[in-house]
Amino acid sequence: MAWHDDDAFWETWAPYMFSSERMRDAAHESEQIVRLAQIGPGARVLDFCCGIGRHSLELARRGYRVTGADRTRSYLERARAQAAQWGLQIDFIQCDARRPGLRERFDCAINMYTSFGYFESDEDNLRLLRSVRGTLVDGGRLLIDTEGKEVMARDFREREWWRHEDGTIGLQERKVSRDWRRMETTWMLIRDRKLVWESIVSSHIYSAAELRGILEQAGFSRIDCYGSLAGAPYDQYARGLIAVAFK
Repeated sequence: MAWHDDDAFWETWAPYMFSSERMRDAAHESEQIVRLAQIGPGARVLDFCCGIGRHSLELARRGYRVTGADRTRSYLERARAQAAQWGLQIDFIQCDARRPGLRERFDCAINMYTSFGYFESDEDNLRLLRSVRGTLVDGGRLLIDTEGKEVMARDFREREWWRHEDGTIGLQERKVSRDWRRMETTWMLIRDRKLVWESIVSSHIYSAAELRGILEQAGFSRIDCYGSLAGAPYDQYARGLIAVAFK
């Protein structure tokens, strides 16, 4: 089983991937998404690999017609419960992003929090982009938020650890593989001085030129790259890699 198909991985790490700080950041990030992707009032937005719906919820609160798609049932259940609590109408759909099977067409699609490049095969990553492009109206756009190979190389740390809000300790050990095409990261979780989780997360990593190239292969006609959701240049000061691709 591939790591990204393991429900236990997503459920174990959910409290740390969706910390209170990241939940708070979603409102401001959603405002930046709207500006950078030029999403007009009332537009239809697809949030694929939406997780627990952080950005789906915030965009819906701003009047957008949102569909959230993810592979993890427990995440979607949390997203639906929050939407109901806030009185929001959002379609949350469990699917494989390579074959979403969506009939609706969208003005914009977003993919946040470095959720692209998980698949082992380049063909599967390309298939995902082609599938998402197929859900867009003519002139629609796709926004991808990822780390960027140049940023990863500049800030590379072989080992890193964090103390989480609940007192657990998370550790990551990173290894570059396949001539800087992939990153193999061992994720470890320590609770009460005991190792309670260890697994390897493997993902394809993209430079700006490589991300532009695969988006062009998928059929997008124009790709703009930025160094932040605020629209900063993708240069030596970039905080991440944001691509906005137009159909």
